[in-house]
Amino acid sequence: MRAGVLGGSFDPVHTGHLGLAETAYEQAGLDRVIYVPAGYQWRKADQQMAPAGDRCEMVRLAIAGHPHFELSTLEVEREGPSYSDVTLEALRKERPRAEFVFILGRDALADLPNWHAPERVLELATLAVAGRPGDGGPTVSEALPGGLHGRVIWLDMPPINVSATDIRERVHAGRSIEGLVPEAVREYIAAEMLYRD
Repeated sequence: MRAGVLGGSFDPVHTGHLGLAETAYEQAGLDRVIYVPAGYQWRKADQQMAPAGDRCEMVRLAIAGHPHFELSTLEVEREGPSYSDVTLEALRKERPRAEFVFILGRDALADLPNWHAPERVLELATLAVAGRPGDGGPTVSEALPGGLHGRVIWLDMPPINVSATDIRERVHAGRSIEGLVPEAVREYIAAEMLYRD
């Protein structure tokens, strides 16, 4: 089993997340992509997030009909900060025979040295990295700290110019988010009145 791991706040999950997961699934030769909504994001402690139950339910709705996608709630069930290395350790205990590929954007790769135990992340998983719109595409030497060469799969992904921040702002302002999130997620946000205040 070759499993991709896509973590994030998913506040809300949107078409960019789905496109990234699908691209990684195809280009990195994955059997599964596991979405892992964050519990407490220690790097974003000053930002308020929608309740974990809502974020998990939106992921569940978004991936319905994608048999190779699944939801893991291990981070929201665990107390304390959400660390990628701890999450990968927990997934390895659940699936000891799996090979893991950690899916992220190129901006997150550049920030990797600031993560909790980044060396352990690289011991536990290969990285699959996609660019972000307007990021200018750093070269491999700029993006990779020493010792990461050979541990990265570069994903060829067309730009998807959508962000969770923009979606939340649109909802708050009463503007449409159609096409930015799956329809079931749009309906859930409306029904639960998320991001209104």
